Amino acid sequence: MAPRTATAQSRHIADPAADRRRAWLITAMIVAFMVINFADKSVLGLAAVPIMEELDLSNSTYGLISSSFSFLFSVSGLLVGFLSTRISSRVLLFVMTVVWAVAQLPVLVVASVPTLMAGRILLGAAEGPAASMSMHALYKWFPPERRALPSALQIGGAALGTLIAAPLVTWLIVGFGWRSAYAVLAVVSACWALLWWRVGHDGPYDHKHTATGAGGLRLPYRKILLTGTVLGSIASAFGAAWALSLSHAWLPAYLRTQLDMSAAASATAISAISGFGLVLLLAVSPFVDALKSRGVSSRWSSGAAQSIAVCVAGCAMAAFPFVDASGPRLVLIALAFSGTAIAIPLHYMTTAEVVPPVQRGAVFGIVAGIGTLPGLVAPFLTGHLIDTASTPADGYATAFLTAGAVMLTAGAFALAALRPDRDARRLGLGTGSRPLG
Repeated sequence: MAPRTATAQSRHIADPAADRRRAWLITAMIVAFMVINFADKSVLGLAAVPIMEELDLSNSTYGLISSSFSFLFSVSGLLVGFLSTRISSRVLLFVMTVVWAVAQLPVLVVASVPTLMAGRILLGAAEGPAASMSMHALYKWFPPERRALPSALQIGGAALGTLIAAPLVTWLIVGFGWRSAYAVLAVVSACWALLWWRVGHDGPYDHKHTATGAGGLRLPYRKILLTGTVLGSIASAFGAAWALSLSHAWLPAYLRTQLDMSAAASATAISAISGFGLVLLLAVSPFVDALKSRGVSSRWSSGAAQSIAVCVAGCAMAAFPFVDASGPRLVLIALAFSGTAIAIPLHYMTTAEVVPPVQRGAVFGIVAGIGTLPGLVAPFLTGHLIDTASTPADGYATAFLTAGAVMLTAGAFALAALRPDRDARRLGLGTGSRPLG
């Protein structure tokens, strides 16, 4: 197909309804991308008990394997973020997903600590940019005032991934052995990559399609990154990532070993927790859109929502190990591990408000790279605390208290720092000069 002229591009941007059907097709593909992404992440945690038993692993060794996922996660997120200014989202997401498929293969040949770590390191390198780059690809199909719902659906794919993966992957593990789950996920990742190569394209809100005006504006990265909004977005991402990394690495093992749940009951509980996060996402994002349409500032619509969500989840994280009643404890566990779901799409939204479109992918990569650093620390630290405590229950309690303190601190900082409207004006991106993308 011949490239569009500048005039055609301008009409395309002025009338985005012409591409609405394609925009929602891309959204559906990206939701599926996130489902697979989180299924891949979750498989080690869901198979933790049989893997630890078969390979005779200590909690610290398992925690190290889990943390190895993040060895290159942040670095790759940063590097690919900058590459996104030169390489299309179509190519980036295709390559990522092919690598996901390859990363599942080592343990199918030899199941050992080195192959588990090699697979997790490779998977982490390919998944590090996944959330930020898929959000960047999605934003190319929607103007700023219509991004809340697509953003929620993108992150909802993460919750949906765990919701679907927990029972299906557990069924594979129990019925066919834990290796079967790795094999199936490799095939699913490869199939998505082939379909995306056929239908995935960059949208009309790509900065390359913006002929003139603020869409081509560039600012020094130091100036962008030192705004309170970007620092606050990183903080909320950091707090959410601490809970998320524990959810993937240790929540299944905690439910089975400390709450005496069967594999099936644990999978059901994890699905319910993920479903709760999905409900929060779908309920809050339209509410944020409605507030913005009524003139409520981004500080109080999207900024306060993500900050308070991280704080509330932190309180629940610190409290649930000390609650004995099963009903209230499960409610607190759901709040602790799914309450931060709100923060993930909203921190991208607040970041996007203070970044020129041409630099958005790179800044998203930086925010994601720093914000997801807990994945490198939290799983191993938790395993170490369990091994060194007088009892595993005490170790888990200490780990969850530590997580709660980190999340409360991060959420409070974000609440104080997030000022998207003010920072956009200071950067020359405010009303009147603010880019559409």
